[in-house]
Amino acid sequence: MKRRDFTLEVCVDSPESAAAAERGQADRLELCGHLMTGGVTPDEWLYRRVRQVCGLPVRVLIRPRFGDFLYTEDEFWLIERQVEHFRELGADAVVIGCLLPDGRLDMERMKRLVELAGDMEVTLHRAFDVCRDPEEALEQAVSLGIGTILTSGQESSALAGAECLARLQKRADGRITLMAGAGIGAEAIRKLYPATGLTAYHMSGKKVLPSAMEYRKEGVPMGLPGISEFEIWRTDGEAVLAASRMLSKFTEN
Repeated sequence: MKRRDFTLEVCVDSPESAAAAERGQADRLELCGHLMTGGVTPDEWLYRRVRQVCGLPVRVLIRPRFGDFLYTEDEFWLIERQVEHFRELGADAVVIGCLLPDGRLDMERMKRLVELAGDMEVTLHRAFDVCRDPEEALEQAVSLGIGTILTSGQESSALAGAECLARLQKRADGRITLMAGAGIGAEAIRKLYPATGLTAYHMSGKKVLPSAMEYRKEGVPMGLPGISEFEIWRTDGEAVLAASRMLSKFTEN
């Protein structure tokens, strides 16, 4: 059952994690690919399988690559097509963000993506956290009709950004939902809600599982340096449940 006035969103990149988030009583998912690198746009078949194994609403991250949020014409063409595609597939929302070289929101491109989203809801992702002026970006997001901003308060974690989050929450004044992300779990929520008044939270609940491979060929990396080929990231349903129960305590008070 959804907690009155509180939202817990879980970021997942696999059907297994989606199912764990649902068992942990999350309210909705943000679906991405390759969460280990910060998340990129998932493929259609991952989306379809998650819909099969999980009944939660699904918001889809639209991000064509790892790295910054300044996109080439070709990259933006991909972003446009991805927004259209997931709208056609029935996604509940898209999660987007584009910046200009000077750190401001790229309003022309953001407006275009909001238009392409149509009836879907829109979240401005953590491009917000590396923009030049968060107050200006908040007002721009409101003017575009964006419903949610995912943010850590422009710090490495939401707890570190609590002061900024509280200031932004006051400025938002109910016109847009601020959703705290980065380092979110039950303990972080316990501290953040009284300090900021935020009622929406975004977490991955990550746990690292060992690979089931018995034979392990060492010294042949397949991806980013320093990332083991024999570790698998999954959502910990118990961590999600603990966060969910923390939000329920605030509802009861």
